[in-house]
Amino acid sequence: MTQFQQTLRISTTGKSLCKITSQVQTAVAQSGVRVGLCSLFLRHTSASLVIQENADPDVLKDLENFFAKLVPEWENYIHSTEGTDDMPAHIRTVLTHTSEQIPIANGRLLLGVWQDIYLWEHRQQGSSRELVVHVMGEA
Repeated sequence: MTQFQQTLRISTTGKSLCKITSQVQTAVAQSGVRVGLCSLFLRHTSASLVIQENADPDVLKDLENFFAKLVPEWENYIHSTEGTDDMPAHIRTVLTHTSEQIPIANGRLLLGVWQDIYLWEHRQQGSSRELVVHVMGEA
């Protein structure tokens, strides 16, 4: 069994969904694994990972709008040391994921036709995020 691990640095531009499928697929290709599993882990508590529709950008906008209503930024949160958007970002991360697992076949991620991997930045300001990509399987 082959194992491969790489940390990707993803720069975000502030609150948005950033498509990262191609960066992850590049890491999978570099691993040499033909059949296996790709595990992703985002090393942050105010951003998350989602696998979501890639065809209609309205889906992403609706998700952002829904989460803005579900977890308002101007609520009276106790934790505000890092700014008024920090605690809502933590809550949004709890409601989503910081890790995902995707099967690999023929050296490619087995995502559905309408699926992509997104890093969801929950803070107003952009940031440099670290994504650990761990690939294991047969070469």
